[in-house]
Parts: sequence; C-alpha cells; structure tokens
Amino acid sequence: MPDTIAPTLAEIANRVLPAGSFGNMADRTIIREGRAGRVWDTDRREYVDFLLGSGPMLVGHAHPEVNAAVIAQVARGSTFFANNEPGIRLAAEIVDAVPCAEQVRFASTGTEADAYAMRLARAFSGKPRILKFEGGYHGMSDYGLMSLWPARPGNAEQAMPDSAGIPESVQAEMLVAPFNDLPAAEQIIHAHRDELGGVIVEPMQRLIPPLPGFLQGLRAITAEYGIPLIFDEVVTGFRLSYGGGQAYYGVTPDICTLGKVIGGGYPLSAIAGREDIMAHFDRAKVGAAGFMPQIGTLSGNPIAAAAGLATLAILKRPGAYQRIFATGRSLMAELEKALVNAGLPALILGEPVMFDALFTTRDRVTDYRGSLDVDKARSQAFNAGLRQHGVFKSESKFYISHAHDARDIQNSITAFSAAAAMLQD
Repeated sequence: MPDTIAPTLAEIANRVLPAGSFGNMADRTIIREGRAGRVWDTDRREYVDFLLGSGPMLVGHAHPEVNAAVIAQVARGSTFFANNEPGIRLAAEIVDAVPCAEQVRFASTGTEADAYAMRLARAFSGKPRILKFEGGYHGMSDYGLMSLWPARPGNAEQAMPDSAGIPESVQAEMLVAPFNDLPAAEQIIHAHRDELGGVIVEPMQRLIPPLPGFLQGLRAITAEYGIPLIFDEVVTGFRLSYGGGQAYYGVTPDICTLGKVIGGGYPLSAIAGREDIMAHFDRAKVGAAGFMPQIGTLSGNPIAAAAGLATLAILKRPGAYQRIFATGRSLMAELEKALVNAGLPALILGEPVMFDALFTTRDRVTDYRGSLDVDKARSQAFNAGLRQHGVFKSESKFYISHAHDARDIQNSITAFSAAAAMLQD
C-alpha cells in the first residue's frame, strides 16, 4: 500500500481552527521560534520581527534574564490561585512607576482589564454610561467592540457594534466622540455629565498621538464633573516611557489598564488607580452594595509576574528607552526615505516605539476617520513585500524592541527599498 502523506501544519490548522487561524494575524505564517529581534517560521525562513507578539516582547524574544526568571519560578510552581511573591513585587513596581497607580489588581488579558476598568468606574461613580473614542481599541468585550472600526464613521454620539452577537442594549450604555476633538468631547461630557460613569481613552490611539492639549482638556473636564478618567495603557504602558503614556504625555488619569509589557510575553494584565476607586475591589471598605468581585484563575500568575519583573528590570536600566527610541527614529526616517525615493505618497504615523506607513496623500492624520483615507491594497502589498524580503510585521504597525540591533536595522532598510520598488508603477 502507498505511504500515507502526513498532513502539513497548515492543513491541520485549516481543519481544526476557524478560518485556519487563532483569529489574530491574517497572514498564515507559522512561527517556530524567536530570539532577540528575530523570528523563524516552520519553513526556516528568518525575519526581523516587528510584530513582537503584538507588542509584549519589548526586550526581545527569549531574553536570557527573562528566561532565567521564568525557569526559576517554574521549579517552584506554576500557579496557586493565591497571593504569591512575584505578583506582589510586580504590583509594588507598578505603583512606584505609574503616576496614577496607588493600588493594583491583576487579570490575564487586556480585554479583561479594560472591561473591569469600565465596570470599576461605574461602581465608583454610580452612573451607567461610558464615553469612548471612535476607533479606540479596548479589547474584545461587548463594550470594547463599540465603534472600534465602524463601517459608517461619523455616527456622532451613537455607538455602533462591530461584532455579531452584541445585544442592542449595549449601544445605549456607550457614547462615542472623535479622538483629538476636544470641543466635541467636552460637549458630550457636559451634556451627559449626570449619567456618565467614566471616560476611557488610549493616550495614543492606535498610532495617532494626542494633539497638544487634548489629554489635558479631557483631564480638566472629567475632574470638574467628578467623572473617572481611564487611560487604556495596555499598549503604551512601560513602552512610551517607564511610567507609560501618562508620564510621557504628562497627564495623570484616575484609572489605567496595563498589559503586554508587564507580562514579559506571558498572559498578564492589570487595573491600577487611585486607592479610593480601587477600594471597590475590597468588600470590607465599601460594603456589599459597592463591592465589585474580580476573580480569575490565572490572575497574578507567578510565572507571568516573574517574567514581568525581569522585563521591567531590563527597561529600568539607564539608556534602555534611549536605545529603543533611537532605533525607532532611524527606522522611521529610512522607511520614509524608501517610500519617497519610490515616488509613493505616504505618511509615517506614530511614535518611534510604534509606527507605520499610511499610504495616503494626507499630510497628517489626527483621528479614526482620517486613518480610513488610505490605499489599503497598497499597504497590504507593501507588507507582503516586506515579508518576502525578511521583515515580519502586522498589517498596521511596527513595534520596536530593545533587542533590535544594527544588523536588524540594516536588513530592514534593504527590505524597505525592495518592497517599495515592488509597488512602483
């Protein structure tokens, strides 16, 4: 009888996974391993990695110090569903580093942290509605998936669901404003101040930096009306600076959420904030009516916390952020140069730690609607060209790591020019 041909990993994935994927990357590359600023796929192709696991690997893949911390903790046990030393020490480090953090609660994902943060704001304020900003990403909960990528942008205050399966009633609990439009946000907050339980915003929304005065204005009006201001720092926390986006932009919210970097590549997130607000996690302080239970099997997992502590220790060293920003500035400049030389109209948007090229004739983008005015087909072709020439990234972002070195930069510059040349008419 003829030998049976074993199915490939891609064939197995197509059989056992919806759409043949985990739901994250549209690209079907299967990653086998990562070291420092590079990854290798199962076909042994090597890439400079600017995906970085969607951001957590800020100090690079398989960092020896992070690995050593993880291995040491694995030998002591994987999880306890109880207080543990690495988790307590990580919480203390967050409190020391992040301006708004007086106390911390852990969860496992950014989605959980953002959902808890919105609930916490409602519990503290006693008011039901939350204001978010159009195009802002706050996880995969029903609330987070309101006007994240609306098909009909410009829907004023009315939130629009971006997924099947979300009850219509959730729309009534969310309000939406355009990012970077302070007068519009102030008008909505003023009009709904008696029912608004919180305002949630990414200090840097996706790749769009805040305009001067925008975050300061949000802080002023929410403080005036006693409305909790939440910074979603799952992405920006410990990335823009050691104190996160709130330290980088100089605006302190009441609550923030953290993720990605604080887990060092392992599942971990956090809700942090003022002690009087965080008291709603403590029944003894607020009573049964004000108590907000928060339970998770892996919340504060010691392995993730150990990885996070080791990661933060690396980032805390002198020169760490200067190195990341210098790498990012160099790559932003070279990316722009390659596209200009190829005659391709594009805007480099973001901060040096995370950015992308938007194929557009606009000279600036300040909100979600502006980000839609791009040539998506050209962007997809450029990203495919980068992968073909050994650069791996998401469809929407370059993440820069502390581990990217001179060889990574030079290989990327070569790939930028090659991928841009492929798009020339």
